[in-house]
Amino acid sequence: MKLKDTLNLGKTDFAMRANLPTKEVELQKEWSDADMYEKIQEKNEGRPSWILHDGPPYANGKLHMGHALNKVTKDFIVRYHSMAGYSSPYVPGWDTHGLPIEQALVNADGVDRKSMSVAEFRKLCEEYALKQVENQKEDFMRLGVTGEWDNPYLTLKPEYEAQQIRIFGQMAERGYIYKGLKPIYWSPSSESTLAEAEVEYKDVTSPSIFVAFKVKDGKDVVPADAEFVIWTTTPWTLPSNLGLSVKADAKYVLVNVDGRKFIVAEALLEAVAKKIGWEDYSIEAEYKGEQFDRLTAQHPLYDRESLLMLGDHVELDAGTGVVHTAPGHGEDDYIVGQKYGLDVLSPIDDRGHFTDGAPGYEGMFYLKGNKVIVEEMRETGALLFDEKFKHSYPHDWRTKKPVIYRATPQWFASINKFRDELLNSVENDVKWYHPSGERRMYNMIRDRGDWVISRQRVWGVPLPIFYAENGEPILTTETVEHVAQLVEEFGSNVWFEREPKDLLPEGFTHPDSPNGKFTKENDIMDVWFDSGTSYAGVLQVREDQKFPADMYLEGSDQYRGWFNSSFTTSVAVNGFPPYKSVLSQGFVMDGKGQKMSKSIGNVITPEEITEELGADIIRLWVSSVDYENDVRISKDILKQVSESYRKIRNTVRFMLSNLFDFNPETDKIAESDLAKVDQYILAKYRILVNEVTQAYENYEFSTIFKRVINFITVDLSAFYLDFAKDVVYIEAAESKARRAMQTVIYTVLEGFIPLLSPILLHTMEEAWKELPGAEGFVQLQDLPKFEDVSQDKETVKEWDVFFKVESAVAKGLENAKNDEEHPIKKSFEAKATVYTDQETIDQLNALSDHLDQLLIVSALDLHLADEADGSVVDYDGFGVKVQPAEGHTCDRCRAVRPEVGTIEAAPELCHRCFSIVESHFPEYFEEAAE
Repeated sequence: MKLKDTLNLGKTDFAMRANLPTKEVELQKEWSDADMYEKIQEKNEGRPSWILHDGPPYANGKLHMGHALNKVTKDFIVRYHSMAGYSSPYVPGWDTHGLPIEQALVNADGVDRKSMSVAEFRKLCEEYALKQVENQKEDFMRLGVTGEWDNPYLTLKPEYEAQQIRIFGQMAERGYIYKGLKPIYWSPSSESTLAEAEVEYKDVTSPSIFVAFKVKDGKDVVPADAEFVIWTTTPWTLPSNLGLSVKADAKYVLVNVDGRKFIVAEALLEAVAKKIGWEDYSIEAEYKGEQFDRLTAQHPLYDRESLLMLGDHVELDAGTGVVHTAPGHGEDDYIVGQKYGLDVLSPIDDRGHFTDGAPGYEGMFYLKGNKVIVEEMRETGALLFDEKFKHSYPHDWRTKKPVIYRATPQWFASINKFRDELLNSVENDVKWYHPSGERRMYNMIRDRGDWVISRQRVWGVPLPIFYAENGEPILTTETVEHVAQLVEEFGSNVWFEREPKDLLPEGFTHPDSPNGKFTKENDIMDVWFDSGTSYAGVLQVREDQKFPADMYLEGSDQYRGWFNSSFTTSVAVNGFPPYKSVLSQGFVMDGKGQKMSKSIGNVITPEEITEELGADIIRLWVSSVDYENDVRISKDILKQVSESYRKIRNTVRFMLSNLFDFNPETDKIAESDLAKVDQYILAKYRILVNEVTQAYENYEFSTIFKRVINFITVDLSAFYLDFAKDVVYIEAAESKARRAMQTVIYTVLEGFIPLLSPILLHTMEEAWKELPGAEGFVQLQDLPKFEDVSQDKETVKEWDVFFKVESAVAKGLENAKNDEEHPIKKSFEAKATVYTDQETIDQLNALSDHLDQLLIVSALDLHLADEADGSVVDYDGFGVKVQPAEGHTCDRCRAVRPEVGTIEAAPELCHRCFSIVESHFPEYFEEAAE
């Protein structure tokens, strides 16, 4: 028998091995076969409900790291609640309508849209969307995200569309839906209206021009030869100019420049003069803006008047104080124009070309019109100055091309009618977890205009509106509900396949249609209305859901998107929001903080990471970042995360390997019988559980990451498990010291593995399989919970003195390694002597009878400070002397003991090892004697 056979080295065939990508797939197959999601729901049946409602990603394209950050965070939250005493079913969803799918079919798949009917094209859109859903679903599931994947919610499902139509109808009942001719965001590249949430801002370079409007009727207020000066960066809107707006209480001046008389705001005169180049000018008169009310000026391009108006929107921070006003191309222009009875002129077609309403420019693209109009005004003398101007300008977030303000007949939801109710609800009905969340939402709703909800597309939910013979819209409770029922039975394609009479209730009549003829609306609803009514299609109709949800969680851009549209529609029809709390996340950038872009070559995808490193690396990365702000990812960052993962995994693996012969039913030691160092680690463990639980409750996953890594590296690896080898490997298998340490390791793992499983799902499931006595799946366990850890904190505090001494001794050992005369290579070769006061000595002795073992030295002496000689070095207030231990190295425990070599029967062993081997392995001596 060899000496090493007397050591408890653990299982050599321990199953928890590397190769995450392969192992994860095997585990996921096992969970699928076991109907894991259903088992979780069955376990939690009857418990309090906690619902996170999924914001639907768009069903187009491969997943990016933003998807992974969002879905994995949701999975942390759902899994935590499912293991913390709640019933927390999760229904994933997809946004399946909209322009990008139409474009994908036409551009990528080469579909000839014009060769088929609307219904036929819509069926192709549906097929495409469903295919995208399946692709994305597989990728989400590969990340370990749990949910009702076999029955997700899709915005194209008939039952969902019907609920959406009902919400629209309820808003109409309350008087919130109307049709109007107003300037709205229009995308020539998409040929459709856009909601504010579909607009992003990018810098563009535009012409910046100053233009003079000659006075036509000054009504003896201003000279007949005076000219009002305006500034604009959109010359293409000048053909639509119908007025000039001024600030009522501002002071304006008439300045003479080389014989021409110009009117500008006094506060802006110096800046205007410098820009245009008025070197020699004189002020001839002063006015208040209110004096100009209803004067008229001559349009610089056409033979028509421009009315002078008083506008609340006029500011004196830039320009001239006289604002070019085109009611068909701006919200402020529209408002002041309505006040003064102006027409709404917008001579631009769907593709951004001038119509015959702009004589001289018919058929010209509006941006080309900029240059032509500037040159024409230069020729007439109306142009005073022009230059290039770089500024932020709205763009279509899908096509990335500029949008315009354009007045067209559209259907609107009137925000003004219930804005106060919305704002009150923001402040009182929702917990906003992000520090700026409430302010962002409040400002967004306070400043937004009415919501244009009609779209000139075909792939979406139809607006359930009919028109009578005289053109009057028909939008009643009866007609909307009838359409909803048809859609619920046949899908929304029924609207495009049937004639109006077949969509109306049987026998329907209307006084405005004496001949019984009706037409139907061809526009569809804004897709934000689709996703913004998901609470009605999911929370209010599924038995395992509840309304309102406990939480909505999406990226920070959704304050203007899904958070906003959901909030608006729900408050409109229910009087309260669809969620009790909102958690938002930043965006995922590369390692340098740059946006990921294929052209830059800095894109990292979830698929790449799962194939190379495994989903648990993504999940651990998600837990490590401060998601409230923009987060970073790169190969270097993933390398660091992988190192942290290995620390966790290897520590758990080491602990499990030392439980190979431990039966928790028969071998556990009562905590009261444990050594104080064992009790210390259990106290640290319970404090960890308490802190991690609080972090889960507050969705502070980076705190969990930090606490776990600290516990693994500092409390376990660098301390307890470091000296544990001298117990679990050396002591007899059945010894109390060894069983005590196994008890601690087992107790920690029994709670630690479930505690970390919402994050490191696959790794902890694998570990659970190896834990003695563990049954079933770790996902079906409840989390450990220790609400009062005050006594544990007292226990930990008692050990402060030990760790101060440990730090001092460690510094002494480090210096001893560099001793030229007697270098000490390993701490077990050393004897440490510590000099301190009597109180500290008493405290240390009360903690353990084996302080040398805890410090991993072969001998430790404690002396009073006044006994120290000149060879003692001060480290952190403790006198420390480190010298080689006396004796020889024991071949079994590797400690240096003076008795090694003196035991006749076993000269290679120390007293401790001799006693263990003699009692438990007598055959070793018998074989040695032979």
